[in-house]
Amino acid sequence: MELFKDFKGLWRGVALALVIAVPAWLLGKRFEVIGGPVFAILIGIALGLVLRRRADVTEATAAGIRYTSKKILQYAVVLLGFGLNLGEIAKVGSGSLPIILSTITTSLVISFALCRAMHIPPKISTLVGVGSSICGGSAIAATAPVIDADDEEIAQAISVIFLFNIIAALIFPSLGVILGMSNDGFGLFAGTAVNDTSSVTAAAAAWDGMHPGSNALDYATIVKLTRTLAIIPITLALAFWQVRKAKRTAEAGEGDGGATGTFDIKKIFPFFILFFVLASVITTVFALPATVTAPIKTLSKFFIVMAMAAIGFNTDIVKLVKTGGKPIFMGLCCWVGITCVSLGMQVMLGIW
Repeated sequence: MELFKDFKGLWRGVALALVIAVPAWLLGKRFEVIGGPVFAILIGIALGLVLRRRADVTEATAAGIRYTSKKILQYAVVLLGFGLNLGEIAKVGSGSLPIILSTITTSLVISFALCRAMHIPPKISTLVGVGSSICGGSAIAATAPVIDADDEEIAQAISVIFLFNIIAALIFPSLGVILGMSNDGFGLFAGTAVNDTSSVTAAAAAWDGMHPGSNALDYATIVKLTRTLAIIPITLALAFWQVRKAKRTAEAGEGDGGATGTFDIKKIFPFFILFFVLASVITTVFALPATVTAPIKTLSKFFIVMAMAAIGFNTDIVKLVKTGGKPIFMGLCCWVGITCVSLGMQVMLGIW
């Protein structure tokens, strides 16, 4: 009965997110370089501008929209783990690890430095840093619940990553030709320097179209999957950092008298990340075939689109535009830094 009551209060908002997600998903399939999550945010923002003016709609959908943007996003991350066979990815992509680690470190250092220097909100800085360095929207989806980012911060980070995904997908194949890169070299470049998987695919496919017989797409995909593994240590590190920060706050005292606060790790630690890791381990240990993991991965991606639809619906577009300059500059710096380090490391390692 309690479950029915909860569903009764949630279904309108969840249904609204689903209605937005379906066309966004289809548009994302048609225009893969943009992707479903971006379409979902844009449609959600547009509908939000119209529907949130009506108090009856806002009241009826608020709980379900909030549930979708938080809980369904967490479920998406857990299911994402079934797409990671740790053994296979590590075996095939291990050769690219020095470059992957260098580019990830570069992006995180740049985002941290600019956060301090330009007074950019820490949560946006974290989301832009991990989104740029690991795998775009998926990394943002995994990180946002861990650091308790709000909907506008998530939308801001996704928008920044989207902008530089498009630029990379459009100019990197021509840049590779100008630089005289080999097929494997470009595959490694695309896999380490382009943010989101869809844009990696678009850039590498364009290269293969320009170079018949090239297998840059396959190589770039493997490198990108290897890079995606960084979600696990980074989200776990952020989770423990959040727990430590909450514990310090509790010990310092809360309330009027500065009395020692209470600390409950069950309320602080994002346990969905452990389920994400467990899903990856299950996929690896039992060598789950693609016939099993592919539908789960598809459901995970659709859940992310649903969550982004809810986030877009809750986003204040005026505030998003007014506060967008600094995050965009940060995204630019991360993107340029990653690009230069990826190319420089190839030259140093003699891969180019």
